[in-house]
Amino acid sequence: MSDRDLLIDVSRLIWRLWSGRLPTGVDRVCLAYVEHYAARGLAVMQRGGRRYILSHRHSDQLFAMLQEQPARFRRHFVGLLARALAAAREHPAQKGLLYLNVGHIGLDESSLLRWIRRSRVRPVYLVHDVIPLLYPGYCRPGEQQKHAVRMEQVLRSASGLIANSQATLDELRHFADSAGLPMPPSIAAWIAGSPMRAKNVQPPAIDRPYFVTVGTIEGRKNHALLLHIWQRLIARYGESAPMLFIVGQRGWEASHALAILDRAADLKNHVIEFGRSSDDELASAIVGARALLMPSFAEGFGLPVAEALQIGTPVIASDLPVFREFAGDIPTYLDVLDGLGWMATIMGFTGDSVERERQLRAMSGYRAPSWDSHFEVVDEWLNTIEANPHRG
Repeated sequence: MSDRDLLIDVSRLIWRLWSGRLPTGVDRVCLAYVEHYAARGLAVMQRGGRRYILSHRHSDQLFAMLQEQPARFRRHFVGLLARALAAAREHPAQKGLLYLNVGHIGLDESSLLRWIRRSRVRPVYLVHDVIPLLYPGYCRPGEQQKHAVRMEQVLRSASGLIANSQATLDELRHFADSAGLPMPPSIAAWIAGSPMRAKNVQPPAIDRPYFVTVGTIEGRKNHALLLHIWQRLIARYGESAPMLFIVGQRGWEASHALAILDRAADLKNHVIEFGRSSDDELASAIVGARALLMPSFAEGFGLPVAEALQIGTPVIASDLPVFREFAGDIPTYLDVLDGLGWMATIMGFTGDSVERERQLRAMSGYRAPSWDSHFEVVDEWLNTIEANPHRG
């Protein structure tokens, strides 16, 4: 076997760095795969509906650049691109290589299936969620149709599928059954966040209790529920009301929540929005919080829940199967529409409530998903995919 037996699609990472956007959870997964498989992989870039396979040398240079994320990424990348495209191939020199696409990029393009056939590669995809299929109202217009095409092409072409959770895999299997498509060999492997430790992390100097919610401000994250709760808390308790930290970039289908954030004068000095935060700043915000709040309508995984429990902070979350899958019975679960229940629980957590103390005891032995455990599962499973004949 060649020392370069994998093709790693890095198109999403290139696009995110080029646009200067902060990394999302999906981006962190893509980067983890680059870091783990770079030594045995060749980089694949998508451009104008075509895919380019870089040489060993240019792949190594691009992998290093993606991991280092230099301040002048555009300048560095353009310089590499001029050299790399001249030596790139559209199809690999040998057949049967595994093609890893873990970022959902290009999966809805009609050119994908043609390239797979002509390149004689064996695609392995990581599916992060099927939320646009189940909850289209929380996504951008047209995203439901695009995601249906993505998942149909994935199911038609995959030699193997990785899901970030069993909940995601079950939902994908249900979609496959409804579409009359067979499920390829598949496995669930929990993803991981940045390692967080409470030791040596200083919480912000705040003179009253505060709570934190982490995630892009989008409709399915249900920030509006928290903002309405905080308006009621402020009306009732005034300056004694707890604070709310919102950590996350502004996203889509959240016009109501954004309007409250921009216009509600009563929230000033009570609700603080952090559009950008480093890993250290995030850890600081979480470690000092009375609880992490996750009132999501839907999640593919929900890394902030694992990160909070790892660092020793209680969690109040909506009752989703994926949360129970990796966090068990540790969090306090509430109905996503039970506003009064959320408000009462939040106020209880400002002090040493029985439920908060239960969580603190229960999480003492919690072990968060890690990339080591993820790749332990994936590496062994990929060996079985490599041993199987090409699916086509």
